[in-house]
Amino acid sequence: MDIKELRKDIVIPDYCYAGGGELRSLNAWFGPSGTVTPLHHDPHHNILAQVVGRKYIRLYPASISEELYPHPETMLSNTSQVDLDNIDGDEFPKMQDLEFLDCILEEGEMLYIPPKWWHYIRSLTTSFSVSFWWNDSGSSLVS
Repeated sequence: MDIKELRKDIVIPDYCYAGGGELRSLNAWFGPSGTVTPLHHDPHHNILAQVVGRKYIRLYPASISEELYPHPETMLSNTSQVDLDNIDGDEFPKMQDLEFLDCILEEGEMLYIPPKWWHYIRSLTTSFSVSFWWNDSGSSLVS
């Protein structure tokens, strides 16, 4: 759903333009407690800004992509087959010993997620977030 009225209330962080970067997309996420974004990666730099509520976030570096069991289908190749809330150690044995970073993103905080870093997100409360995706160079998709 595109709610154009919200666009004027969202200020794009200066970080998105550092080093000549160009904004690729701006996304708003709203949902109840327990909303989950499965483990996946995106091709762009990302700043996730938490406007309302709290989110749990788990990050894995791009360097261990193959150990995260990406889907073999092209359309889902940026998404893991693993359900992080219920990891089957027999089916996905590499997941048992992988190191990760995690945090609770609080209201008013922002988190930078590098390109192709894997991330899993779970809302701990009713939540509203905005993500800003940008590339180091290229043409802007947001007007």
